[in-house]
Amino acid sequence: MGVMCGIAGEIRLDGSRADVGVVDRMAATMSDRGPDGAGTWSQGPVAFGHRRLKIIDLSSASGQPIADPANGITGVFNGCIYNYQELRSELEARGHRFFSSGDSEVVLKAYVEWGLEFVDHFKGMFAVALVERDSGRVVLARDRLGIKPLYYTEGPDRMRFASTMPALLAGGGVDTDIDPVALHHYLTFHSVVPAPRTILRGIRKLPPATIRVVEPDGQVHDHLYWRPDFVRSEVYAGWTENDWTDAIHESLSTAVQRRMVSDVPVGVLLSGGLDSSLIVALLALNGQKGLSTFSIGFESVGGRDGDEFEYSDLIAERFETDHHKIQIQSADLLPPLEAAVSAMSEPMVSHDCVAFYLLSQEVAKHRKVVQSGQGADEVFAGYHWYPPLADAPRDRAVPVYADAFFDRDEADMRALLRDEHFVTGDPATAFITEHLGMSGAETAVDAGLRLDSFVMLVDDPVKRVDNMTMAHGLEARVPFLDHDLVELAAACPPEYKLAQGGKGVLKEVGRRILPWEVIDRKKGYFPVPGITHLEGKVLDRVKDALTAPAARQRGLFRDEYVQKLIANPNEELTRLQGNKLWQLGLLEMWLQEHGVR
Repeated sequence: MGVMCGIAGEIRLDGSRADVGVVDRMAATMSDRGPDGAGTWSQGPVAFGHRRLKIIDLSSASGQPIADPANGITGVFNGCIYNYQELRSELEARGHRFFSSGDSEVVLKAYVEWGLEFVDHFKGMFAVALVERDSGRVVLARDRLGIKPLYYTEGPDRMRFASTMPALLAGGGVDTDIDPVALHHYLTFHSVVPAPRTILRGIRKLPPATIRVVEPDGQVHDHLYWRPDFVRSEVYAGWTENDWTDAIHESLSTAVQRRMVSDVPVGVLLSGGLDSSLIVALLALNGQKGLSTFSIGFESVGGRDGDEFEYSDLIAERFETDHHKIQIQSADLLPPLEAAVSAMSEPMVSHDCVAFYLLSQEVAKHRKVVQSGQGADEVFAGYHWYPPLADAPRDRAVPVYADAFFDRDEADMRALLRDEHFVTGDPATAFITEHLGMSGAETAVDAGLRLDSFVMLVDDPVKRVDNMTMAHGLEARVPFLDHDLVELAAACPPEYKLAQGGKGVLKEVGRRILPWEVIDRKKGYFPVPGITHLEGKVLDRVKDALTAPAARQRGLFRDEYVQKLIANPNEELTRLQGNKLWQLGLLEMWLQEHGVR
């Protein structure tokens, strides 16, 4: 069970046999994600490939692709179904017989029992592909919060899917032109490209909480199976702040316990902030002894502290964990930066990528599974753009959100992009207008939280953690994205979340179980001093990327704009303090690293 890995496949729509060689080639690019095993399966027009990282049921019985000949179903699965044991008991009671002890087979049998509603029974993270032997129907599904990735590319005669974009590129035959709308999102919406688009025209991603059915004749049906309302529900009428604190305390405790299901030991990434400290405390208070915790710190540069060890030490001591401190010298951040770019499935500008890459590299020497605190800021309103939304009427959410979050306005985009790559109509604003305008989401804050939970969170922090941990065959589990907890938080009145400078209700849980110093400290982040301030080798690397022949040939950006940024590399920052030059350089570095012409 718990197969963090890479999946791939081809579905022919023209009656010919699937190309197993292509599927092998795609799967082979994902050996980092799944170093413990490989498999390929094909039957007529469908072929599946898999790379395996063993976490649960370490035997070969849970090897993949996994076939259930009795029920005529075969599948590949990446992820972890935390309630697989309960589901297995329920399915056995309904007459199903199992040949393995893992969660992969539970996914197959759940489909046999419940059809497309099988996803409603899962608590966990997953990307799944199944094929019915008799009908030839293929089903693709992605977990509710998009924790596990699923990309696809389609042509008139075939469709292919994989866990990463580079895997699809390795399969060949992909339109690698830049998608101009996606480029606009990347440069405006803080490097977030909302599903189904990606930066490349020929590759798309299945949105979170979506099931896609591909019929043998090529007809495709997508079905969104989950979306919390973000409204105040009758169920919680009359609840006090204390009632909410109790409920969230209990729900988070359950989420953390759920994520200990494993046949190998589970560690925790401990930054010393509120979110990761809560995970450690709840596990320790639930009786976990000798928990392994891991913290990372960088040398300070230009007077900026590069570590937060005083806080992580405090937590490690209080809860008696087996604590590992990883100190990174800033001498040369270029090799890990190059490696992080290589590990990215899509271009991501966050400096945290390098920190996470280096942290995962060390942690993977000790553990195969860790819990991590991602998602708390989106789910419990920890970011600085939520308070302005609290003062805005519901119908003013769009300008207030854009003003706080967007990196560039239309004039800046015109000055930056060459005419052939400029899109009129401001796609990023159009996107958030549609999303914030959907039914539900009672207040402007609710609408902002819903947008961030389903779009920004999925295509920034969550993808970052998946990509950087999987590069080292490390599985990261994110309890703040337990869907029961997310549903509860969505129903919670915004004022309880916004209290105490953000994440108020979570801080109240913390006051019951954590040292107060950790709760009342200034909000921390992963500072990677060598990148926040572009200089030296990293600056040279960015210049090289932007002036390379491939960049000139692509011609996305106007020379004079780029030259102006290069002349003053740390002058132009976005509203969220992102470096505008870094954003352009990273995109070109990624495209060049992945051989996109």
